[in-house]
Amino acid sequence: MHRVRGPTGEGSGLHPLPSPVVPEMPSPDAHHMIQGLTHREQPMNRRRSPRSVSAEDLLTSLQSLTARARREVEFHQARVELAQALQRDMLPATLPAVPGLQSAARYAPARHGLDIGGDWYDGFPLADGALGFAIGDVQGHDVEAAAFMGQVRIAMRAIAGTAADPGEVMGRTNDLLLSVDSSLFATCTFLRLDPQTWELHSARAGHVACVWATVDGRSGITEDPGGLPLGIEPGEGYPVTRRTLDADGALVLLTDGVVEGPSLLIEEGLDRVRRLVAANAGASADELADEVLGAAELTGHEDDAAVLVLRHAAARRGTP
Repeated sequence: MHRVRGPTGEGSGLHPLPSPVVPEMPSPDAHHMIQGLTHREQPMNRRRSPRSVSAEDLLTSLQSLTARARREVEFHQARVELAQALQRDMLPATLPAVPGLQSAARYAPARHGLDIGGDWYDGFPLADGALGFAIGDVQGHDVEAAAFMGQVRIAMRAIAGTAADPGEVMGRTNDLLLSVDSSLFATCTFLRLDPQTWELHSARAGHVACVWATVDGRSGITEDPGGLPLGIEPGEGYPVTRRTLDADGALVLLTDGVVEGPSLLIEEGLDRVRRLVAANAGASADELADEVLGAAELTGHEDDAAVLVLRHAAARRGTP
């Protein structure tokens, strides 16, 4: 209950009470504005993450990724080492030699050692006294290619022991490889040399041409006919080329890793090797093999390479 006060004035002893403060009500427009702001804030609140990623979470993720990368590197390295072991054990430790003939071979893996290819060479004596020589290149650069290379080499050795004609050796090897139902194929050249008559019979399955030179200054690139690579077409025929090694010189078999690449056309690479062999026709088989393998550095790519050299010296040859 309030006391009624009279008029106020100077000397009355009475002072006016302050006016009651009435809160100002927002206008209808301001009410709608507040509601709009409230509604617009709600989606922003929903997008906020419940908590930030901690350093411990980041470290755990990094450790998991590192462990996975290490496992992949170790797996790849194991495959490379397995392919290297397969290829090293499948290539011959020695090559045949007879009076008047030296043979030497070289193999170089991919430039940086990340891949192992299917390049290979072989040389072996035959039951009738002849000598067999082969060089080839299997499609692919992995463990499967190295294993397939071993199959080709073993098959060719076995068949050459019962078949004297290089074309027959190549055809039967081709059909045998097709029978194992592999998706790979191989190019190859097979030679049969009679050290008594010095007749050389050869067959080619889609492989790179050979290079030859004599110490009297002649040289060339063989243009022998051939058939498809091994492992493509059943019943494929392989024509045989016959020649006689009637002068001192060298015959060089090689794979495309020596003469072809992004920086070098195969025709240019073969001619470069031809000039190299001609300039070193009187060198030993080992020296010439080293020189020819060095030409692989000019191809501009990282393919593997193989070289097989037959150095024939007429001055030391004997005939029956």
